[in-house]
Amino acid sequence: MLITIPNILDAGALTEAKELLAKTGWADGRKTAGPEAAKVKRNEQADLSSRSGSALHTLLNDAIRKNAVFQAAAQPARLSRLLVSRSGEGQGYGTHVDNALMGTGANRLRTDLSFTLFLNDPADYEGGELTIDWAGMIHSMKLEAGSLLLYPSTSLHRVETITSGQRTVCVGWVQSQVRTSEQRDILFDLANLKVSMRASLPEGAPEHLALSKVIANLRRLWSEV
Repeated sequence: MLITIPNILDAGALTEAKELLAKTGWADGRKTAGPEAAKVKRNEQADLSSRSGSALHTLLNDAIRKNAVFQAAAQPARLSRLLVSRSGEGQGYGTHVDNALMGTGANRLRTDLSFTLFLNDPADYEGGELTIDWAGMIHSMKLEAGSLLLYPSTSLHRVETITSGQRTVCVGWVQSQVRTSEQRDILFDLANLKVSMRASLPEGAPEHLALSKVIANLRRLWSEV
């Protein structure tokens, strides 16, 4: 599924992120790309090992992990270390598929889902759409600052060339507790149903208990950890 999650970062967190970005150094983005992706990657990546970079990583990582919609949709077992990239005029990221496995040693993970968290407004740049070839359709998106797009790592995708301005995003990958997208879709629908039922049925109603039982047993059946 493709899921848009608004307001992962509120106005205050966005301001703090921009202040930290202004203090952070940048390097050629091809250094973190796989052999094939490096051929089509044209952007810069923030140095998140510096003091300001580390603070930025913590800010973004905490906001993503604490978001209830992200948790329900991704069913995360593990998240990759985040990357923050920027693309200026003439830059972008050609069509590619993300590496199936990322990291080394204890940090190695399988990429089931990818996400892009937009850090500046779409009015700040022309071009730069995130274009995803998924389920036989082409989806092109530029989200509001602070919003996140979650999508299958199995899809071909690209960042269209920037024609003016600058695009800044945070990207990362998820190894899900639930491996197949169909199973994640079902659990996400049930989680949304549980939330909507709270408005019409009192806590402790038999329907709540029955739904909680179904969700727990499906997770028990499908979870790999």
